[in-house]
Amino acid sequence: MDAPLHLPTPADVDEAARRLAGVALRTPLLTSPALDAMTGGRVFLKAETLQRTGSFKFRGAYNKLASIALERRAAGVVAYSSGNHAQGVAAAARLLGMPSVIVMPSDAPRAKRERTAAFGAEIVLYDRAREDREAIAAEIAARRGATLVPPYDDALIIAGQGTAGREIVEDLSALGLTPDVVVITASGGGLTAGIALAVKARVPNAALYTAEPAGFDDHARSFKSGEREANAALTGTICDALMARMPGKLTFAINRSLVGAGVSASDDEVAAAVAFAFAELKLVVEPGGAVALAALMTGKIDINGKVAAAVLSGGNVDPDVFSRLVA
Repeated sequence: MDAPLHLPTPADVDEAARRLAGVALRTPLLTSPALDAMTGGRVFLKAETLQRTGSFKFRGAYNKLASIALERRAAGVVAYSSGNHAQGVAAAARLLGMPSVIVMPSDAPRAKRERTAAFGAEIVLYDRAREDREAIAAEIAARRGATLVPPYDDALIIAGQGTAGREIVEDLSALGLTPDVVVITASGGGLTAGIALAVKARVPNAALYTAEPAGFDDHARSFKSGEREANAALTGTICDALMARMPGKLTFAINRSLVGAGVSASDDEVAAAVAFAFAELKLVVEPGGAVALAALMTGKIDINGKVAAAVLSGGNVDPDVFSRLVA
C-alpha cells in the first residue's frame, strides 16, 4: 500500500508567512479599468512578477530551505526546474549560505539559465525529451548528501506558495472585499494547492480555478476524471513554465477537493494577455505567468458582477520572445 500522504494545512501556510516575513516581498494587487470593463467584474491581479527572482517560486523555496536543519545545510540542495523554481532555490540558498545544484532542461529560456547561474547555482543540463530530471537530481543529491527540493510536490513548498493566497484575502479584506473567484496558473499544482488552502480557510465559498496552456490541461482533465491524468506532449507551448507532465500526488490530493475546476488558454490567447499586461499594467509577464489573465480576458470563467483575483505568477522571459509577443 502507498504510504499516507503528509498534506500541509492552513496552519502550515501561516507558519510559512511568519518565516517569510521580511524576506519575501508582499506583492501588490493591481487593477485595470480596461480589464474590469472587458470582464464585467472587479479584477485584482496578484503581481508575483515583482517577487524576488521574478516569480512566486521564491516563497516555497525559501520556506523549504529555511526549514533544513543547520547541520545539514553545508551539503547543500539539489532542485530540478525549467527556470522559476531554479531561480527561487538558487536565491534562497545564497541568502542562507548553502550551495545549490539545479538540473535544468537544455531548452530552458536563456534568461532563466543565466539568472540561475548568477545566484551562484551549479547548473546541470538535461534533454527534456530523453532524460529523467528527477532521476538525475536524485542521484546528485544522494551522492553529495544534499537535500532534494522538489518544485511542487512537497508540504513546505506548497505552504510557502500559499502565502500568496493569504495575502490576496488579507489585502482584499482591507478594501472591504472578499474574493468570489480566484484563478491560478497551474503546472504541477503547488501554487494552486497552497493558495487553495489559504483562501478556503478564510473564504469557504470562493470558487477556485486552475488555468493551463491548451494541450497541457492535465489539471482540468484530472478534475473531471477524479484521477491524475498525464499530458501526451512534453513540449509544444510558449508557456515553458507550465509543462509538468501531470499533477503532483500531494497537490492533487488538495486541489481535487478544494479547487475541482480548470480552464485552458491557447498560445495566441496567452500572447494577447502578455501584451495586455505590458500595455495596461506596464508589467513584464512571461507566457506561463499570464494564463490566468488570458482565461479571464477570453471569458472562460464568468466573473460578471463578481470580485475576482488572478495570479500573474512570473515575469522571467527572454527579451526577444517578449518583444515578439507585445509587438
